[in-house]
Formats: sequence, structure tokens, C-alpha cells
Amino acid sequence: MPTIFTRIIDGEFPGHFVWRDDACVAFLSINPLQPGHTLVVPRAEVDHWVDLDAEVAAHLTTVAREIGRAQMTAFAPTKIGLMIAGLEVPHTHLHVVPIRDVHDLDFANAATSVAQADLTAAAESVRAALQAVGATGVSA
Repeated sequence: MPTIFTRIIDGEFPGHFVWRDDACVAFLSINPLQPGHTLVVPRAEVDHWVDLDAEVAAHLTTVAREIGRAQMTAFAPTKIGLMIAGLEVPHTHLHVVPIRDVHDLDFANAATSVAQADLTAAAESVRAALQAVGATGVSA
């Protein structure tokens, strides 16, 4: 049975995409820790990140870095947090989160409901910042 992330990637469920390429996608979390919280997800369903092909793992990190740079421009946080937890969905995903404090990475503080307009605006901000630096995988 496909994971929820595969179903989002395949368009079965909606997603606020900011990146798409042959190896991965990135879309906003529907339960963000902070505005702009983005998930970088390989297209291949691999449960544990240590089982990823080394090239795919490196690519995910490179994409997360590009998105983090865009988030710095779009949201002006103190830092960008990067986390691989993998407990909530059995499909590897990197959390790229604009943060001001270490507590901004606490899943107990995740939003339980976010207006679609807010997610759309955050995605547009990230995409615009990616486009401004000439990133190649920016989602339409």
C-alpha cells in the first residue's frame, strides 16, 4: 500500500509543492512546526534513511540545503533546522524548518490546523526565493 507521501507525490492528495525533480519532491508540512516547514521526500518509498541509495541521500541533502537557503530569504529566521525523524510516516523525509529557538523543532508544538491560504503563501515565498537564486527544481 502506498504511503501518504507517495499519494501526495502522485497527485492523489493535495500538496503545496516547492520542488520537483526525478529523485525527490519537497512540499510544505500540513502540521508545520514553523511557517515554511518543508518536507524533502524521495520519490522511492524507502522507510529508513540509512537504507537510501547513497546518491539519493546526498541529493536529498543538497535539495534541503537549497530550500533552507530559500527559507532564510523568505522567513528571515535565526537558523534553518534539519531533522530526519521518520516515525510518523514510513517513507524517508527530511524536515527543513525555519527556526529561532531549539524549541521550534519540538513536534509537540506542531500546528494542528493551518489555513490553506497560509500554506499557499508560504509555498509561494519559498518558490520565489528558489527562483531568485536560479534553482533548477522549483515546482510550478
